[in-house]
Amino acid sequence: MTESIYANYPPSLSPTQQEFLVTTIKDWAIQNGLAVRPPPTYVPEGTDPNRVLATTAPVTLFPSPFPRSCFQEAEALQTAYNRLYATITNDEKWLGKIIEDLIDVDDFVANLWKTHLAVKEEGYVQDLSLGLFRSDYMAHETANNAPELKQVEFNTISSSFGGLSALVRSLHYDLLTSPPGFSLSYPPHPLFESNVPPENTAVETLSGGLAAAHIAYGPSKSSPKLPLAILFIVQDGERNVFDQLALLKRLTDFHKIPVFRVISSKILDQTSIPASDPSRPLVYTPPHSPTTPFEVTTVYLRAYYSPDEYKSSRDWEARTHLERSAAIKCPTVLNQLSGCKKIQQVLAEPSGPDHLSSFLKGTDSSLIERLRKTFAPQYDLSESGQGRDLALNPESALKHVLKPQREGGGNNVYKSEIPGFLKSIPEADWKGWVLMELINPAANAENVALRNDGEVLRGNVISELGVYGTILWDNKGNVLHNDQGGWLLRTKGKEVNEGGVAAGFSSLDSVLLF
Repeated sequence: MTESIYANYPPSLSPTQQEFLVTTIKDWAIQNGLAVRPPPTYVPEGTDPNRVLATTAPVTLFPSPFPRSCFQEAEALQTAYNRLYATITNDEKWLGKIIEDLIDVDDFVANLWKTHLAVKEEGYVQDLSLGLFRSDYMAHETANNAPELKQVEFNTISSSFGGLSALVRSLHYDLLTSPPGFSLSYPPHPLFESNVPPENTAVETLSGGLAAAHIAYGPSKSSPKLPLAILFIVQDGERNVFDQLALLKRLTDFHKIPVFRVISSKILDQTSIPASDPSRPLVYTPPHSPTTPFEVTTVYLRAYYSPDEYKSSRDWEARTHLERSAAIKCPTVLNQLSGCKKIQQVLAEPSGPDHLSSFLKGTDSSLIERLRKTFAPQYDLSESGQGRDLALNPESALKHVLKPQREGGGNNVYKSEIPGFLKSIPEADWKGWVLMELINPAANAENVALRNDGEVLRGNVISELGVYGTILWDNKGNVLHNDQGGWLLRTKGKEVNEGGVAAGFSSLDSVLLF
């Protein structure tokens, strides 16, 4: 990787320049909705009981350099990745064999699988599934400094920050294209010459997938017929609300589709399935307008991806309620399970069955090999697995990360902590974890981050690229819609292991391709 790209980037800022740039970014962010609800560490409990406050989302002051070849390859592979995970979801036997091996060590996975089995016994009434996916990567530095695209993980539920990422691109674009000395401007730098972040169509892509599902649902199944709508299922106390509202606005303004947001704890209070209707339409009754019910075509989950969101049996009842309905789910329980880290590890196994070729029958072999090349080495921790020796050896552990079957930041175990962690839990539970070789991004990349408490941090950073994709398919494998578009760049301090923005580890960023 070209050393000169990072040698003097980003440009230095005097205290006055930094103050001006930070003030400009804060004002731009609030003006344009690049915002989140403040975390409790920033606004003490009780200070904002009515939740009226918003603050700038954590962002970088400058866009980060990213290899053009890796960016373009990530975009080129996304629709193939979409098909791969749709096909895995449809292969209940293959998926179930892997999941059932996790059931005795992971209660969350076990309960998701039980939900599927309960609905399967009654009989599913919806053949269509919708995936709003995000494939996350790093640019891996090889021995000859040539960057290679390596996948960190594949997200099948609540693939967030499409809305805010598009705004960060707009923010950096405005700063880059303003005349020097004008209201918005950066100090000069060679990388800024005739170079702006690429278009970010994440909002259009993600809302387009939801709109495709809404149309494919067809006419109302209720009697009498009801108006149709999409339902966003969200967390109680959601901080990332403005990211979700970007999709909602696109759906309502451009696609002319009614959209409602329902807190997960209110699902059973605000939705119903008529007991006498075998088609099981999901009916939503708005609390503010109880005389105008809607039939839900599509349920988009921005909640229920973490065990701590299922606080009682009532939450599992609500998830089953949604799953058994006629609404198209994004994701279904099976599609959520396909995103388990164990699936990624099995796909990446260098020996044994060629799962990629099996799932992507009819796909050009060269494309399959390009997908395979994005996998980082991964190992299981079963008694016969190679991962045990690597994980327990303090020297080799330094090159790895230990991952559970979870979404969101804050769940992984890194490097020197791995041997001690494994020894602290029952050996029978080790198979619930996957050992992955760490990806090596550019060693001397730097940027400046504006945290949402106003703190400004400058230092060495690591960036992670996410590419969005949407796919709508049926249980026979027919694909009705398959698209890719839009991206996310998350940048964190090099010394920080975890990477989630919502979890407080990373800042939203945009890319300057080189």
